[in-house]
Amino acid sequence: MIFVKMTTKKKMTHTFYQNIGKLFYALAASDKQVRDEEFNKLKVIVKKQWLNAEIVKDDLNSKAVYQIEYVFEWLNKNEKLNAKMYFDDFLKYKEKHPLLFTEAIKKLILKTAHAIAASFSGLNKSELIMLAKLDIELKR
Repeated sequence: MIFVKMTTKKKMTHTFYQNIGKLFYALAASDKQVRDEEFNKLKVIVKKQWLNAEIVKDDLNSKAVYQIEYVFEWLNKNEKLNAKMYFDDFLKYKEKHPLLFTEAIKKLILKTAHAIAASFSGLNKSELIMLAKLDIELKR
């Protein structure tokens, strides 16, 4: 029974961070180009803020945080720049798992999203639109 609970927890944890990675990729891809600066900014924030956040309480969770980077990088190398699809995937996940999105998580998501968007010559129109949509969705 304990094994089943741990496996379920691990799957949910990894799935949570994978969907966060999709969101950040969608934001970076919103202008039809993902730049190295955006990915580099994400890596710095994952290490400095996501790993040190209150949500990371154990070794299993700290390793799962890196799913954000892995998914972002994999999508960037292997997928077409379909920002809307990945943004919608994130929103569907959020709707199915609203309890995972605490106020602290929402703030960290928005802070990270803004930093990624601003990492390459400021915010552009497509990034601003996606950030506004994200802000609205996280407040619902």
